[in-house]
Amino acid sequence: MAVTPKNIMIRLYIVAGSLFFFAVAVMFKLVNIQTVDGDKYRELALQRTEKMFTIAPNRGNLYSDDGSLLATSVSRYTIRFDAMTVSEEDFEAGVGPLSRSLAQLLDKSPDHYERLFRKARINKNRYTLVARDLDYSSFTAVKEFPLFEKGPYKGGMIVEQRTVREHPLGKIAERSVGYERFDQEGYATRVGLEGAFGSYLRGVEGKRLKQKIAKGQWKPIGLDNIIEPKDGYDVISTIDINIQDIAHHALLKQLEHYKAEHGTVIVMESSTGEIKAISNLGRTSEGTYYERLNYAIGESHEPGSTFKLMSLIAALEDGLVDTSTVVDTEKGRWKIYDRVVRDSKHGGYGKISVGRAFEVSSNTAFAKIIHENYKDRPQQFVNRLMQMGLHKELGMPIKGEGKPVLRSPGDKGWSGISLAWMSHGYEVSLTPLQTLAFYNAIANNGELLRPRLIKEVREWDQTVEHFEKEVLNPAICSPQTVSKVQALLRNVVSEQHGTGHRLYSPNFSMAGKTGTAQKNYASKDPDKLGYISTFAGYFPAEKPEYSCIVVIHEPDKSVGYYGADVSGPVFKSVAQKILANRPMVEHLATTEIEEGNISQDYEAYFEVSRDDIKAIPDLRGMSGMDAVSILENLGIEVEIRGNGKVKKQSVGKGTALKKVKKIILELS
Repeated sequence: MAVTPKNIMIRLYIVAGSLFFFAVAVMFKLVNIQTVDGDKYRELALQRTEKMFTIAPNRGNLYSDDGSLLATSVSRYTIRFDAMTVSEEDFEAGVGPLSRSLAQLLDKSPDHYERLFRKARINKNRYTLVARDLDYSSFTAVKEFPLFEKGPYKGGMIVEQRTVREHPLGKIAERSVGYERFDQEGYATRVGLEGAFGSYLRGVEGKRLKQKIAKGQWKPIGLDNIIEPKDGYDVISTIDINIQDIAHHALLKQLEHYKAEHGTVIVMESSTGEIKAISNLGRTSEGTYYERLNYAIGESHEPGSTFKLMSLIAALEDGLVDTSTVVDTEKGRWKIYDRVVRDSKHGGYGKISVGRAFEVSSNTAFAKIIHENYKDRPQQFVNRLMQMGLHKELGMPIKGEGKPVLRSPGDKGWSGISLAWMSHGYEVSLTPLQTLAFYNAIANNGELLRPRLIKEVREWDQTVEHFEKEVLNPAICSPQTVSKVQALLRNVVSEQHGTGHRLYSPNFSMAGKTGTAQKNYASKDPDKLGYISTFAGYFPAEKPEYSCIVVIHEPDKSVGYYGADVSGPVFKSVAQKILANRPMVEHLATTEIEEGNISQDYEAYFEVSRDDIKAIPDLRGMSGMDAVSILENLGIEVEIRGNGKVKKQSVGKGTALKKVKKIILELS
């Protein structure tokens, strides 16, 4: 088809029309972006260049009961340099002095810092790392250095702050102090006091705006935060650092001596339930020990003979035996069905009283007492134990409390030998803290308390919340039963009576019970058979102030494994040092002093001191304190020998003062 002017015009109209409609579409889109989607795209742009970051608050401090720091938050600062915000004049004038100042504070040369700043200037780097992990005093010094003193906009100083947690006690009580950590999904790992009281310690996060710069880095905008973080509250714990130190080192020494796998010590104030020390030490592959796990609260295990206290109380409360009831220990071996209960003493103890059976920790006696009295009504025994609260957790705020095991007839694992085995601490399970709480109840005349780890929560010097003792059971048994078992617990540690007689000290009194439980006894491999050595009790025996439990797992059998030998000495050492460190108040007979003598002494002193003294006076008969006062006022050196009144003076009465430099006074 021939191209005519008419066809050309039609094509031009089509092209022009297309361009027109395209232009209209572009204009429409621009208007739409500005008016309808403008906020959306502006927000997207800001998200790519500016972003709100959270600021972790300072976590509250964790204190011991006397105000000593157990854990504290410390700020650490990172300093960076924005080379583009500094004018050429300021940079050249300040880079040298700044480099020299940094070199004096930190561990690099002035040339290193000057090269760093000049390279950043050449490369137009807006985020050059200058120093990392500075403490607060170093940070405040850096802020005043040349150039940086001009601030972020003229001096180029960028400050990043982070908070770290420090434990002033180091490894002592590390697991008990614990930590609280959150992963990227916000899930928390809570351990020890830090985790238990995180809601108080944590604080509230703040917000800060940062701007994206080169290489995906973010620079804070301005000096102020959008939302200031709110620091956490301070928590005052019940831990006594002196007792904690005593417990830690006593346990460590024994673990090392017996090459044990792990162990724990807990010390509790009897009347309040306050935990004064809690130490958990486990062995590493190198044979050293550290705070690995919280065995005291989290590890539930068969308690062994320390459970005989619970069995005895049940039988006494049900009126089935008395401490004077005689039981035959069957030459140290008693067969029940196809199993045999054995005493640690070869040949047994013969026919002895129930009280004596407790003192010598006879397994056969207790197996017979409980089995023969409850075999037709086993649930009654279990019910009595449950009435004492032995099936319940203590409800500790620290995560991971081990669950007690207390089976009933019909439960999985119950059999015809269960009563006999439960009687001396098998087929039941308790944590060390649960066992201690029960023994503390006996020390506390039957009142069962929830162990407590916190005294109060503070904001600065203001108390936010105060915590009092919590009674779980006002009376786990009758006062008569409490009195009987208190006497038996004293006898266990007496000079001649019980399994703990080697722990006896004439200087202070203790009461408690030894326990030695076999571990892995189901194994046919004798090398895998281990022991758990325990001592639980309180001190002083007559008027208990503290209760304590020591549990040591798998001591070297070639060195020893009985509770009295392994755990007992730790208990004694802790008790001895705690009582020795107490403030002592001596009760002295009141001495009556005749008022006339006081008046005479004063008159004698006044008579001498008011004279214009030019010679040595007669000081005989004067109190030593008054004589020293007179002589020192005369500028004479005095040496005192003895106490009381002046009997003799080395320089006689009437000697000219200018001839005397020193006088010796003999007092009597």
